[in-house]
Amino acid sequence: QIPIPSVPVFQPSTPIPERLEAVQRYIRELQYNHTGTQFFEIKKSRPLTGLMDLAKEMTKEALPIKCLEAVILGIYLTNNMTTLDRFPISFKTHFSGNYFRHIVLGVNFGGRYGALGISRREELMYKAPVFRTLSELIFDFEEAYRRCWHTLKKVKLGHCVSHDPHSVEQIEWKRTILDLDKLTREDFRKELERHARDMRLKIGKGTGPPSPTKDRKKDVSSPQRGQASPHRRNSRGDRRPSGEKKPADPKAMPDLNGYQIRV
Repeated sequence: QIPIPSVPVFQPSTPIPERLEAVQRYIRELQYNHTGTQFFEIKKSRPLTGLMDLAKEMTKEALPIKCLEAVILGIYLTNNMTTLDRFPISFKTHFSGNYFRHIVLGVNFGGRYGALGISRREELMYKAPVFRTLSELIFDFEEAYRRCWHTLKKVKLGHCVSHDPHSVEQIEWKRTILDLDKLTREDFRKELERHARDMRLKIGKGTGPPSPTKDRKKDVSSPQRGQASPHRRNSRGDRRPSGEKKPADPKAMPDLNGYQIRV
């Protein structure tokens, strides 16, 4: 009998960093799938609710998984952590004439970045949320790849994933695609921070109704204090019987002499 890992259960008072460690420990206990056969078919175009149903099935089957399955499982196990932002991070590397792809779930808690996932290499999966910026987290992954003799070629960053397990929206897997062969080191860092800023703005806009734009503020003006509102302009004595029609104002009638009717 092979022991089946238990899905982590948290108390409301459990800090988020401890919860992330427990989630990563559970993912690690499922073990990496070295068989060459993927046990769970994951279509990235599926809505979030379908992927969460698949993650629930993963917890029941408790079979070995690969990196993409670990990302879906990480989203499922952190859905109740509403103060935690989750977003996919994909890597493309080159080694010995071949290209390799890997994906982890980036997390942001309290302005600190980290990651959840699974890999053959210990340094390419879990990262505690201690990195001050997104670029520091990505550079740490790049250095880990360098120790494995891999050259980082591309980084794809997605947007924050909804915490609603019944959402029908799709995960945005590659909002920003960065080709390291075409970017200087400084430009690479700036693009990473720009993506982090875009995620913060998107989260901020989602907290309340959008504010009117400057153009709308210019067009829509409130009535002056001295003007009477349309409801108060006519007193009770000025009201007409319901059967009597108000005569048309000649100024309000448009001049139609210069118009042609087109059919």
